[in-house]
Amino acid sequence: MIIGIDDTDSRKGMCTTYLCAVLVDELKKQGDVSTPRLVRLNPCIPFKTRGNGAVSFEISAEKEELVKEVVRARVSALSELNEEGTNPGVIFIGDNVLNTISDEQEERLKHFYETAVRDVLTLEDAYAIISGLRLDHFGLKNKRGLIGALAAVSFFVLQRNKPNYYDFTYELIAYRRKERRGKTRVIDEASVWKADAATYPLTWDTVDVANTTTVFAPHSPCPVLFGIRGDSEAAIYKAYGLIHAEPVERKMLFITNQGTDFHLIPLDVATKEQLREFYSYGLDGVVCSNPRTVEGGHVVFSIALSDSGTIECIAYEPTKGFRSTIRALRVGDLIRVYGSEKNGTINIEKIELKQLNNAEERNPRCAKCGRSMKSAGQLQGYRCKRCGTYREDKDVVTVNRAIEEGLYEAPPVARRHLSKPLVRMRAANKKIHPSR
Repeated sequence: MIIGIDDTDSRKGMCTTYLCAVLVDELKKQGDVSTPRLVRLNPCIPFKTRGNGAVSFEISAEKEELVKEVVRARVSALSELNEEGTNPGVIFIGDNVLNTISDEQEERLKHFYETAVRDVLTLEDAYAIISGLRLDHFGLKNKRGLIGALAAVSFFVLQRNKPNYYDFTYELIAYRRKERRGKTRVIDEASVWKADAATYPLTWDTVDVANTTTVFAPHSPCPVLFGIRGDSEAAIYKAYGLIHAEPVERKMLFITNQGTDFHLIPLDVATKEQLREFYSYGLDGVVCSNPRTVEGGHVVFSIALSDSGTIECIAYEPTKGFRSTIRALRVGDLIRVYGSEKNGTINIEKIELKQLNNAEERNPRCAKCGRSMKSAGQLQGYRCKRCGTYREDKDVVTVNRAIEEGLYEAPPVARRHLSKPLVRMRAANKKIHPSR
């Protein structure tokens, strides 16, 4: 049986991954329990909780009804039910369903998972599949968590049948003891840097080198002490063993879609009318306005899309040094921007400089004296005031740029869960410029 859970936390506390860890440890008494999955959903949804993550795991147990009772009890007891935005949902997919899923039904689950990460779904969308497959389910309050719970079990079913169908990574999460929650986290920072140095790039987003800070521990009063992300289980456990911190209640390894860029919708030939708020894209365009710094330290520029429409792109102040890359752009550069649309603007997560505009027009120089010629008036060419010589057009010269072609990224301190670090793109046959 596969079990999916979502929307048990709030912005003030709890964590759905913690509830999952508690259940996985407790249910081991009932049977074999798999490595759980942590699925990050559309990061732009306005009614999300902190990380918009749902969880799922599989258990082989003789007493399935007892397992369901334990899950319902734990979800009811641990969820932040007093918070307005907390609406838990649980999905159960029994072996009777798992063993009879048709190709068409698997395709529906696939579409539901992918839509949950990239698009916007309703409870009605979830209920259509729940009723079609006759899935047992449980929810509290408005039950919106059924959407994420169904997405999480869909991801598990697809990985179960086709293990390498989707890109995936790992995260090992350590949880605080109950008496420590809400207090300042005690983590030896020097040991974190040592662990990162010993395991990077097989682990990543533990520290932010450019901004000399650790980024693997949250600042909220939730049960999470820290999380180590990476592509190698062995490297993750090695890093964990090197970190000195307060005693933990428990730890749990998750297989996850974090760091995969799966939220991005590729639109190689996009029109502005296709772009919608709450969605994330990879957009090709030509820089049509030089970057400018606005109030708050944000850097803004515009790109021209295929339909001659334009859209503004912004690198917000929290992206820190990434803004220097953006400031180095100039009109005529061919680029691809990756990010989410909000209020008619693309919030940049990473950028690919596909072709730099190295040509610059300058006033021509006089062939006799070498001085820069001046405009003779609108559409009247250029004239040397000293020699009287005349030129019709400007000179076009090649200039050196303070930037190279290739991929650039926002630093870990400003990175979304789903955004793929450039260190994971070394085999993509593209020149990369990681933030470290």
